[in-house]
This record gives sequence, structure tokens and C-alpha cells, in this order.
Amino acid sequence: MAYSDVYAPSAPELPDSFEQQLNGEDRYCYAYPYSSSGMFSPETHPDIARSFESADRDRSGFLEESELREALSFSGFEGISNRTIRFLMFIYKSPGDSLLLLGPKEYVELWNCLAQWRAIFDKYDRDRSGKMNSSELKDAFYHLGYMLPASVLQLILSHYDDDLCFDGFLECGMIVKGLTEKFKEKDSSYTGYATLSYDVFMSMVIPFIASYD
Repeated sequence: MAYSDVYAPSAPELPDSFEQQLNGEDRYCYAYPYSSSGMFSPETHPDIARSFESADRDRSGFLEESELREALSFSGFEGISNRTIRFLMFIYKSPGDSLLLLGPKEYVELWNCLAQWRAIFDKYDRDRSGKMNSSELKDAFYHLGYMLPASVLQLILSHYDDDLCFDGFLECGMIVKGLTEKFKEKDSSYTGYATLSYDVFMSMVIPFIASYD
């Protein structure tokens, strides 16, 4: 089974009473599933379909790394690093495909997830600095249901040179959420403790770091 089926973290819930407008329209509109033909369904937000089709220069029906970066930039997700782009492709790639390619269905899933992460970032970036400090990051993770120790929060911030912009928040947020979801499978009583064999531990962690090679 492909990593994208097993390890792609579910999208976070939107913050309560979150409202933000962009050009008079709801910025965080979401797409709906595709028809069996593989084409965009009529309910798909036009900007999502347009960004995919504009970036798919060779009309292959799939986006490679550079095309995905272009598509996301068209959708307002500028400044995402090459490393994060590759990470996103790794966990959302077309199931069963060894190549890092995103089809229309995977792109919609990724776009929806990014929109929800962006909503949370904007909600907790209270000073509108475009980056998160330790207090804002702690509150954002708390909203997601994760009470990370101060030592872990500091480790995250130090990794990003205390400059946690949306790109960094997206990357670390998806890793924390994805690994926590996998850990909870072994901690069914929610005690905060679990017994893991070495191979289970490695199988949990490697998919989240292999894309950095």
C-alpha cells in the first residue's frame, strides 16, 4: 500500500468562528470528490481546477514537483520551500505510483488540507507578523489537540531559526499530527505511553523523513 494511503495526515479542523475574506469571496472554499471519469466535478472550486490545469504544462494529467509549486503559487500558497513541496508530494502522491506525481484527486485533497492549515496559521498568528512565536505555536497545537512540552516547542522553533513562517508551520504541523495519529493507534487508552517494537517505530517515522533525502 502506498504511503499516501497510510501516512497522509488528515486535515485539521478549522478554528471556531474563523472568518476571513479575500477579494469578496471566501478564501477557504473546498472542492468535492471527483467523478469516476477522473475529471473535475462541477462542484470543484474553479480556482482549484484552474490552478491545476494551468500548471500541467505537458497535459499529462499529473503534476510534478515544479508544476505543483506553480499551481500552489497560483492559488495563493507562495513561498513554500522545495523541501516542503517534496514532502507534500511524497505523502499525497498518486496511490501505487513510485513517482512523485499528483493527479487531480490528490491535488484536491492536498489543496483542501493546505487551506485548513492556512486558516489555523492565520487564526493564531495574532500579531499578523507572518510567523509564529512560541506562545502562538503552543496555542495552535493546543487547538489541534496536542499539548506539546515546552522542550518540544523550543526544539521546533530552533530548527526553524525562531522564524516559523507558514511553510515551517505546515511542515512541522503535518509531521506532528501525522506521527501523533500513528502513535495513538498504539496508545488506545490515551495514556501518553505505548510499547513499540523497533520495526514498528521505524515504520512510523521513516515515511515522514524519507522525502528529505
